[in-house]
Amino acid sequence: MEKYFDNTQIAFALKSDTELDRAYFLFKMIDSEPLVRIGTAVTNFALKAHLPVEGLIRASVFDHFCGGVSEDDCMPVMERMFTKGVCSVLDYSVEGKEEESEFDAAMQKTLKIIDFAKEKQAIPFAVFKPTGFGRLDLYTKVGEKKELTAEEQEEWNRVVARYDTVCKQAYEKDVPLLIDAEESWMQDAADDLVAQLMKKYNTHKAIVFNTLQMYRWDRLDYLKKLHQQAQQDGFYIGMKLVRGAYMEKENKRAEEKGYLTPICSSKQASDANFDAAVAYMIENIDRMALFAGTHNEISSYKLIELMQLKGLASQDKRIWFGQLYGMSDNISYNLAAHGYNVAKYLPFGPVRDVMPYLIRRAEENTSVAGQTSRELMLLKKERARRKLEE
Repeated sequence: MEKYFDNTQIAFALKSDTELDRAYFLFKMIDSEPLVRIGTAVTNFALKAHLPVEGLIRASVFDHFCGGVSEDDCMPVMERMFTKGVCSVLDYSVEGKEEESEFDAAMQKTLKIIDFAKEKQAIPFAVFKPTGFGRLDLYTKVGEKKELTAEEQEEWNRVVARYDTVCKQAYEKDVPLLIDAEESWMQDAADDLVAQLMKKYNTHKAIVFNTLQMYRWDRLDYLKKLHQQAQQDGFYIGMKLVRGAYMEKENKRAEEKGYLTPICSSKQASDANFDAAVAYMIENIDRMALFAGTHNEISSYKLIELMQLKGLASQDKRIWFGQLYGMSDNISYNLAAHGYNVAKYLPFGPVRDVMPYLIRRAEENTSVAGQTSRELMLLKKERARRKLEE
């Protein structure tokens, strides 16, 4: 297969020389693990102490990885990407809240994005995070099948109602809805809830999508079981597949609490698991829809090959490739140039609220071997290419 992903001219066509330089220096910083750790600590301290650092954060990390502080802020970014055939998933990246009023606000924000997506071809999906709609500890307790107090039961009913409200709206507006995955210890409750909503709303096609983190060794079995349930109950499965972003946290908690870690034993095992789930979904694509969230070039090529073998069109509405904004432009823009469905996750929200997301991105880039050096190599290549053209 020809190598799509090495074309830096297509990958960085939207970046000015200044933006290209900024990206290069940013990844250079992220490439240094001590710098990321120090930077994270300093940033957290500065935000907690209410020091005036938002301007600095905005000019560096924030604008590279985020679309803006509001939906309207994201519009120019979205429109520019769409000129190259790359769509956007507007991701309100505020997480870890505890108050009911904040959960209701996140629900309203999601409803607004569904309406927004209905009107805009550039936004093919809406999305929300489980902990945007309810407390992490409550999901954990529900997932562990522990008895809830009367108060907690009422609180959980409100979480269920929020999910149902947005899924109903997505169904009525015909806008597919991605529901992100988070820590494994809260995921069982979210999985059960999303499966019920698939049964309710995915009657003609996939509208409600769950997310499987394939660095967990149990997820392929979960997908197969859900498929059995879908066949029995006659609903479609929508699934976003990712590798996962909480590895250090997962391993640490498993060690502390003395249970077997849910994370695969090696990077190779995670990769194999991801590719196996993709293959399983393509094999059963008649009853499924796949959003392949990956920055891995080999996995992307494998999916292209599977589509070709099965005679599926590059524009098949049931199959999307997804990457995060600010990363892997060589995959996103080259796929779009070859006619595939591509969407970038475009996070937005107030700078201080989005910081946990940004810190996770920096840490993930530091811990995923080769990710940052690959970005740097491509940016370097494009800077050299432009110099030659001058």
